[in-house]
Amino acid sequence: MRFVLGLLKPRLQVLGTDLAGEVVATGSNISSFSVSDRVFGFTDTGLASQAEYVALSPTGNLATIPDNIDYQHAAASLEGAHYAYAFIRRASIKPGQSILINGASGAIGSALLQFARQYGAHITATCSTKNIALIKSLAADKVYDYTRQDFTRHNDCYDFIFDTVGKSSFGKCRPLLKSKGVYTSSELGKFAQNPILAAFTALGKGKKVIFPVPYSIRESLPFIKKHLQEGTFKPVIDREYPLAAIAEAYAYVLTGQKTGNVVVSIQGKHSSDT
Repeated sequence: MRFVLGLLKPRLQVLGTDLAGEVVATGSNISSFSVSDRVFGFTDTGLASQAEYVALSPTGNLATIPDNIDYQHAAASLEGAHYAYAFIRRASIKPGQSILINGASGAIGSALLQFARQYGAHITATCSTKNIALIKSLAADKVYDYTRQDFTRHNDCYDFIFDTVGKSSFGKCRPLLKSKGVYTSSELGKFAQNPILAAFTALGKGKKVIFPVPYSIRESLPFIKKHLQEGTFKPVIDREYPLAAIAEAYAYVLTGQKTGNVVVSIQGKHSSDT
């Protein structure tokens, strides 16, 4: 199989997965991008590196950055939003429905919250104390501080429960679901129960589990770009590290306490690049 690669010069990356940068060279049969184009994209298997130059085959995994978006927010808008898109597509949210997002301050959760609010649903979200103001600013109607409150011990009922951090379970959330409510988690769950439960509950007419297998990047990337252009999605950035501090960036992410996304600058800060 023959691949023609486009050579990119990344400005910022999200820990080896997503990137935003500029095209510095193209292969002879590449017509979709030109030198100096500002582009962003990712591969679902990860780039597995941070480097000054990256060669990628443009197979629907790259797009030009909207003029109103800087490199930082372009890089931070990808993987979390990609998985949030899978939640949205499989849920079929309708106006007036009630949903709960567990872990709303993470990369997936903060993107999902912004996408879900476009459907006119009533949104309840969970986060830590430090992120309550942020989550309210993203238009959550109700917020549970998980350091002080267990949302499963309240009597609210939901059409959808989205567990974006995989820290709950269908068993715990089932009593909170309406008669035809849906539970969805970003993780397989204990003993890989979520895909199994999705298969079994699909046979019934009551409460269900849906496992959000991601859609193609070719489908999610135009969706993400559209919301960036329209201003209905602004990715949350916690911290930005220079490439020399890559180990520190990974160590911080592994604490499990990050908010939204952590960005790595390949060539120092580029806040003026818009």
